[in-house]
Amino acid sequence: MTRARHLFGTDGIRGTANTDPMTAETALRLGQAAGFLFTRGSYRHRVVIGKDTRLSGYMVEPALTAGFIGAGMDVTLVGPLPTPAIAMLTRSLRADLGVMISASHNSYEDNGIKLFGPDGFKLSDDTESEIEALMATDMRHCLAAPASLGRAARLDDAAGRYIEAAKASFPRGLRLDNLKIVIDCAHGAAYRVAPTVLWELGATVVPVGVSPDGFNINRGCGSTVPEHLRAQVIEHGAQLGIALDGDADRLLMADENGDLIDGDQILALIAQFWAANGRLRGDGIVTTVMSNLGLERFLAGQRLVMHRTQVGDRYVAARMRELGMNLGGEQSGHVILSDFATTGDGLLAALQVLAVIIEQGRSARDVCRVFTPMPQLLKNVRFAGPSPLRSKRIQNAIAAAEAELNGGGRLLIRESGTEPLIRVMAEGEDEALICRMVDELCATIAAAT
Repeated sequence: MTRARHLFGTDGIRGTANTDPMTAETALRLGQAAGFLFTRGSYRHRVVIGKDTRLSGYMVEPALTAGFIGAGMDVTLVGPLPTPAIAMLTRSLRADLGVMISASHNSYEDNGIKLFGPDGFKLSDDTESEIEALMATDMRHCLAAPASLGRAARLDDAAGRYIEAAKASFPRGLRLDNLKIVIDCAHGAAYRVAPTVLWELGATVVPVGVSPDGFNINRGCGSTVPEHLRAQVIEHGAQLGIALDGDADRLLMADENGDLIDGDQILALIAQFWAANGRLRGDGIVTTVMSNLGLERFLAGQRLVMHRTQVGDRYVAARMRELGMNLGGEQSGHVILSDFATTGDGLLAALQVLAVIIEQGRSARDVCRVFTPMPQLLKNVRFAGPSPLRSKRIQNAIAAAEAELNGGGRLLIRESGTEPLIRVMAEGEDEALICRMVDELCATIAAAT
């Protein structure tokens, strides 16, 4: 049975930097506990630590390093790199553990810590609970003897290793010549590697969001600000736009007209293309409860199955492993291509879309509009204190809304696993009904906070 978790959410530990729980003390204790748990056997143990570009990384990185060294584990520091690069390096370096310091799409004030096991997959709920339980002890038993302390070193060619791995995922013999591509790196972890990969594959690259200063990560750019990508594509006359988030594990795309392409369309496109070429394993994909019903209906028409999980790309990855599938992801743009990576990788997903565009010789607009989505609306309500979803009034309002849908759509109300937000999502045939329903539920929830 999984122990109750207070520090870990759906994607590691996250919070406002230098405020509990996202403090140097927490990072130190996390390093000690995780280092102790993953130090088994007589060989030298190693952890790989990467980060994005936010200012507080300078505080969290040395605290984690001290904790791991104190637990007897050697530390390999790789600096700013995408989250999927850390997962890849953890496996390729045969490390016992990988750590990514990032709050993903959040603003610079926040930070987070994501953990990967030696197989490159995010740790399970049970393992995170075990680490958290160790952190609640006095920790003295987690500390190594003086002669067994670890060492720290920097890996200078870490970025080059990821660049080569990314290029290797692109079909051999294809090039991106004659394509102008906008790549928005959100002033985040991929600001050097993503433009380099596209350029080395032959594209004319328009890099934006590539001047991090510690404060501007995700500010007015990246996958959470689609208007910026749309404007850049139109301004530069590009054939495609790619926007990554702060740690580059997810993406949003735009066609030559600036129209957006979300994670559901990307999954549909890759699934259809891979199935036609005999590359899709398990006769379907894995996605979450947030994916559009239009995607599910499209896949059914292709005689492909869609398996849903709770929100969180690590739950998608776990189900993919369980079912033997090689494609899964989230509407938000986390796309997992397990033939190449163990976690969501925005750049690798974009390369697969580009491969279809090149092979079919058609525009992004023609290639990437794979299905017609059902009307869907998602809004967030910020709250403080206990979850308002415990309120009987809100529970009654949700029940009434579900009764009004009467099986003609879906309603999903949930707490965010990374921020104090209630996410209200509805979809169905009647767009006016969906909009009214979401607005009324948001107002009811806001009144209860």
